[in-house]
Amino acid sequence: MKFKRVLLRSSVKFHLFLCLSVLVLGCASGAQSRRARDAGEATGESRQLNQVFEDYFEEYLKLFPTFATSIGDHRYDDRLAVPISEEHRAKQRQLYLRSLEQLVQLNREQLEGTDRLNYAVFQRALAQRLDRLNFNQHLLPVRQLDSTPIEFPVLGSGRGAQPFKTVADYDNFLGRIAGFPIWVDTAIANMRAGIERGVVQPRVVMERTLPQLDAMIVVEAKQSLFFQPIVQMPAGFSEADRNRLTLAYTQAVEQQIAPAYRKLRAFIQEEYLPKSRTTFGMSDLPDGNRWYDHLVNSQTTTDLLAEEIFQLGMNEIERIKREMERTRAASGFQGNLAEFSRYLSKNAPRGYDRRDELVKGYQAIRDKVASRLPRLFGRLPKAPFEIRTIEEFRERSAPSQYWSAAPDGSRPGIFYVNTAGIGENAPRRASEALFLHEAVPGHHFQISLQREQENLPRFRRFGGYTAFTEGWALYAESLGGELGLYTEPQQNFSRLNSELFRAVRLVVDVGLHRMGWSRERALKFLMETTMSGESRAALEIDRYIAWPAQALAYKIGQLKISAIRSNAEKALGAKFDIRAFHDELLKDGALPLDLLEAKMNDWAAGQKP
Repeated sequence: MKFKRVLLRSSVKFHLFLCLSVLVLGCASGAQSRRARDAGEATGESRQLNQVFEDYFEEYLKLFPTFATSIGDHRYDDRLAVPISEEHRAKQRQLYLRSLEQLVQLNREQLEGTDRLNYAVFQRALAQRLDRLNFNQHLLPVRQLDSTPIEFPVLGSGRGAQPFKTVADYDNFLGRIAGFPIWVDTAIANMRAGIERGVVQPRVVMERTLPQLDAMIVVEAKQSLFFQPIVQMPAGFSEADRNRLTLAYTQAVEQQIAPAYRKLRAFIQEEYLPKSRTTFGMSDLPDGNRWYDHLVNSQTTTDLLAEEIFQLGMNEIERIKREMERTRAASGFQGNLAEFSRYLSKNAPRGYDRRDELVKGYQAIRDKVASRLPRLFGRLPKAPFEIRTIEEFRERSAPSQYWSAAPDGSRPGIFYVNTAGIGENAPRRASEALFLHEAVPGHHFQISLQREQENLPRFRRFGGYTAFTEGWALYAESLGGELGLYTEPQQNFSRLNSELFRAVRLVVDVGLHRMGWSRERALKFLMETTMSGESRAALEIDRYIAWPAQALAYKIGQLKISAIRSNAEKALGAKFDIRAFHDELLKDGALPLDLLEAKMNDWAAGQKP
């Protein structure tokens, strides 16, 4: 009850917008009356509002060209922005302020329901982005995940969002490569400024990053991931283009990319590591507590305090462990949970010893789930997805993950599976819970449906909220039984342990960043609570250290979505339709959790006689 009470509490900062959204979602008949009374003005105001959205998004794509590439807009494929530079940050601030000014000049009273919702979402997003610029994330530009040096090789490998189908595509990426040394020089300058101001990464974060940088430092271009597009060059290219591009990419790798990585690596090893922190939490940085509060708010889309999230995590751990105990008792096993987990693993079907075999195991899960999806969903995404293994250079630090499909169909969604250590006498099973989370009906399903909604303004169609997207994906794990999965005991227990992991995150993330926990304490707590080995647990803990508050969104979002479903089931009784519920929940794309709940409450009220 405390979680529900706190989650529904309106933050002071956005009180006006939340009230507005509730009015929007609760008075459709009033909007209809207004349209009938004054349709001309309403339509004109709506056009102006959507022009503000479009102008903003066009400028945003120019500022963030790799984002444009990722959503299938290839006008800026030859550019690599440097968002960590002061010049770029100033342009961001100008865009957000200008858009806010244009927004408040509109008459909200003449906007219809959907437009009012979009207005509220847009205003909140701009305010939050402006707030983010008040903190010093640009002084921490390098980490083992979600940073340019780690993601750029995937972009340039021929397996990411960057297209390599035409000669122009190849020339475009050469232009993008030219921007990488500039990014590196800016990052080094920022990190030096961070040293002066006491804003530095924990040592463990940089130690995780160094091997990934090492993999990019090659003597010969042919050894580089960035040379793979040349290896895979389309057969239709002329001999002159093939020779020109081969030489150009050889020179780009050997004279630009490798030297830039070498320079960054040397700086981190020789200058930055000695100055890096031996502490781990945001609270140890200047203004760190306020910074962490901002991250908590933006990641969870709630006004939950960090301490409340910590307690919520402890409560969820208790609840999930009780469910695990019931599973153990029902099986007749007499030992404790750790012994039960080992027993299930020992008696489960053997896993796979090769990467390609593990991929086939996940493909078998895909085939099984596909036939059952229409039982739970009336609307299915059109975009296909592939299952691949994470590139070896980043598999020691990057978890399994999903990369979204291009809306124009030029690139499928990609479910990346981490296979680190699979060939070292460590057979790996295909995890049903992981598949449901990353692929369908999790990330691929939800994100593809959102991007296929052409009626949404582009800032929403291609935007997202971590609490919604990750909350939905964790909720999707709970649908396995309804989709014919979890019939094998070890898979069902693994699903519970997966949820337990997300509950533990609430505790250790807050513990690290607000309560002064050491890495060792967080590692011990995670290992003992989830029965995980040290290698996996360390990878997780170092992720939370590097990416504060992001891990909070999963459980917070899942709890809210589950509560929304429970409330709808109680309100509608026999009239509750799970297909209609899921379709409504997903049809407007990602929303902050409070706006999502207001929308779904309005929907449920409309289903009653």
